[in-house]
Formats: sequence, C-alpha cells, structure tokens
Amino acid sequence: MMNRNMTKKLGTVMMTAVMAAGLTACGGGDSSAASSKASSEAAAANSAAETYTVGICNYVDDASLNQIVDNIQNRLTEIGEEKGVAFDVAYDNCNADATVMNQIISNFQADGVDLMVGVATPVAMAMQAATEGTDTPVVFSAVSDPEGAALVESNEAPGANITGTSDFLDTAAVMNLIFAQDPEADLIALLYDAGQDSSTAPIKAAKEYLDEKGIAYKEYTGTTTDEVQMAAKSIAADKCDAVFTPTDNTIMTAELSIYETFTEAGIPHYTGADSFALNGAFLGYGVDYANLGVETANMIAEILLEGADPATLSVMTFDNGTATVNTETCDAIGLDFETVKAAFEPFCTKVQEITTAESFE
Repeated sequence: MMNRNMTKKLGTVMMTAVMAAGLTACGGGDSSAASSKASSEAAAANSAAETYTVGICNYVDDASLNQIVDNIQNRLTEIGEEKGVAFDVAYDNCNADATVMNQIISNFQADGVDLMVGVATPVAMAMQAATEGTDTPVVFSAVSDPEGAALVESNEAPGANITGTSDFLDTAAVMNLIFAQDPEADLIALLYDAGQDSSTAPIKAAKEYLDEKGIAYKEYTGTTTDEVQMAAKSIAADKCDAVFTPTDNTIMTAELSIYETFTEAGIPHYTGADSFALNGAFLGYGVDYANLGVETANMIAEILLEGADPATLSVMTFDNGTATVNTETCDAIGLDFETVKAAFEPFCTKVQEITTAESFE
C-alpha cells in the first residue's frame, strides 16, 4: 500500500447491462449490443482511473496569483490526460485572512488530500506548520525567498516535506531599467507593504543599489488598498522620478486603483511582475507567472506520480528577462514606446507590450 498522502482513490465502476427487448435476428441487433458493450467498457476504464486529490489555497485574489492557479489547474488536466490519471482539485482563496486560511488548510487535512499547494508565502508557511510531523507533501508557488522565510533549509535541498517554485526577483535588473529610461532620475519611491515577506529582500536590495549609486529614495508603505492609495498620492506630491515595487501582493491588489495617480503625475511605476503592468503599471519585469503555474503543476505530478521526495526536490527559480510595458500608460506619461524599448533592450531578453485589463486572456 502507498502511504496515506498518496492514496490512490479508485472511482466506482458503474457497469450497466442493457437488455435489448424485441431485437430482430438481423445483424443490426448484434452491432447495437457490441456498441453498448464497448461504451460500457470505456466508461468503466474512465471511472476506474487513479485519482489524486490536491488542495490549493490562494492567498489573495490578484492577477499574478490567479494566473498561477489557472495554469496549475490547466496543466494538471493535461498531465492527467497524458498519464491516464485524474487530479481532483479542491481550490479556495483565503483573501489574506489568516483565520480563513487556517480553516481551509484544516479542511484539506480532514478531507485527506494527497498534496497541498500554497500560493504565496503566508499560505506556504501555514501549510508547513500544519503538516509538520505528517507525510502530506506541500508544494508552494510564488514564494519570493523560501530560505529567508525558513520554508526550506536551502533551495537546492529543501530538507523537509516541502518544496516548490519561487518568484525571486532580480532587483538590480529592474533598477537598471529605471536609469536606462531616465539617467537623470534622482529621487526614487519605494512602494511596498512592510508586512509582506515577498518585499523584504528586494526592498533591501533596492536600497543597497541606490545607496551605491548615491541616488536618494523615500519609502512609502501601506497594508490596505486605502493606505496604498494615500501613499501613491504622497509619491505624486513629492514629485518622485520613478516608483519601484517588488512582487508585493498588497500593492498588486491595489494597482488598478493607483495607476492613474501615477500617470496623471507623469511618474513611471516599475514593478516585479507583468501582472502589475496588466493592471496599469508602466512596467512589469521578471517572472512569467503562467510558466510558474505550469512548472508548479509539473512538480506536483513528479511527487504524486513518480514518487519524488520533496525534501530533495530543488526549489525552482526563474529569470526570463522579459520587460512588459503597458503602452497605454507609456503614452499617458509622455513616453514613446519605441524609444523606451530601445533603452530597455540591452538589459532584457525581450520587451513586450500590454494594455490595461483586469485579468489575462
């Protein structure tokens, strides 16, 4: 028998015997019976497919994290079809509420899921704590600093029953783009939620980068959309030359409500994901969250189908070097996209365009 976290749940096989009353002695009766038998056998095979239950908890409803979840689910469906298995996915969103998050995780445990998926650092940490001492594997996604959050001993060798994918941000790469576009910039706003683990390391790196260059900066923080909106107005009033935000879920959630404040002030907002640009920011640079979701699903399958040990399965990190520019915002702040593209290209593998929307198609 397999251990309980990988218990294979067999679907109930329903065999229906079809009695064909009044069939004539012609060949059509035999053909109908054969067809019925084939259909029953196919139904039996499908219903007997090995099924793995996966519990996914998303931290908050935003474009980046939703994109990950969508791609995890889509990729698991593909893998199921390829391998002849089924993934029964239970999905929920705690909307940044710790009490709700813990209840969701408790529900997953009560239902005996084979594997849990924590999208974003707070969920991953809660799942790690809840599954300690058990054999339920946890795969996280969009954790910016797995080592710093003490989720793993090291990215190369996690050391416990948890591993996953990281959206680690190369802060220097984003900062380089700021000065490629505006070499004269001398006051940079750092906009983030001080309570977000995903912002801790990149904000520290941004300060070090700017200190080394002798560039002034001011920090603006918020923990709610209302506070972020107030911070954005302060940035505009202070006439900052550019704004930097890492992969911060609080700011991501508020982006649709603040980007116009920046465009009206002519201030470009540089961020750590293309989803920010989708929601109005001037630029998103870094991880492709669709690919992050796909690779997270591949890790789930590797653990459940191939018996991979999360403790020795290295955390996956990505650097696709893509700068995503919102062309509507670019125009609104008085910049020419082709000029911006030419300035960015020496620092990126690709510069792509996007326009403002609430979600990816």
